[in-house]
Amino acid sequence: MAFHEMPMKLISHVYWHQKTAFMLDVDQYSSWTIFAVEEGRFEYKIGEHEGDAGFGDLVICPPRIPFGRKTREPLSFHFLQFVWLSERSSEYEGDWQGKLTIQDRERLASDYRYLRQLQGWDEEITLHKQHMVMDLLRIFRIEQSSQEKALIETDELMEHARKFIMDHAYDSLSMLDVAERLGLSAVQLTRKFRKAFAQTPSEFLNEIRLARARHLLEGSTLTLDAIAAKCGYENGFYLSRVFTQKIGMAPSVYRSRHRV
Repeated sequence: MAFHEMPMKLISHVYWHQKTAFMLDVDQYSSWTIFAVEEGRFEYKIGEHEGDAGFGDLVICPPRIPFGRKTREPLSFHFLQFVWLSERSSEYEGDWQGKLTIQDRERLASDYRYLRQLQGWDEEITLHKQHMVMDLLRIFRIEQSSQEKALIETDELMEHARKFIMDHAYDSLSMLDVAERLGLSAVQLTRKFRKAFAQTPSEFLNEIRLARARHLLEGSTLTLDAIAAKCGYENGFYLSRVFTQKIGMAPSVYRSRHRV
């Protein structure tokens, strides 16, 4: 599964500290659910998947599947719920349930620290939280496919590139502009950025822009051309094409389904 083809929307995040017992031994949720453990251990059973989980483990339960759980030690964990913004997610349901173990504990701890620090649900904070959750899943996928346990190396120059893209995401920005600013060719930028973050800079830019586009479609009556202008796209036609390709539905359909 390519993550840029499987955009998600985080709908809930609660941090539980030193929880000694669950209120229910078995529960079901209407959306995808992750228990991301920071401290302690708990037993779980999700369909045919069962075992125990501690730090380094993500336990994922698909919607409407009974989630059995029992604490073995006082448990500190992130309770995360999300929806995939593509109907194709059902094809991969078997890949995304039960325990996923991440070897890169340093990066895992960093993501958890940022998640604890991010308070509230405004547009910017929600976007940052989603990036943290997607980073957790990307780390697992990279480690799984590479069959190596080496840490994911981040390049200081690429950290600068990511920050620059985030700061100028809604401007008229090309990857050639970013590459020239860093003294690289466009090909070098793409290769280095993909190695550092498991996605191309263009994919990262589109994630940021489409996150704002979704928020504006959900919470405003702006025209598609007006939304395009606020998100860094040339016009509404181009935004519609990119949105449909990445999200799996036209902006008008998305707005009608997600208006509050």
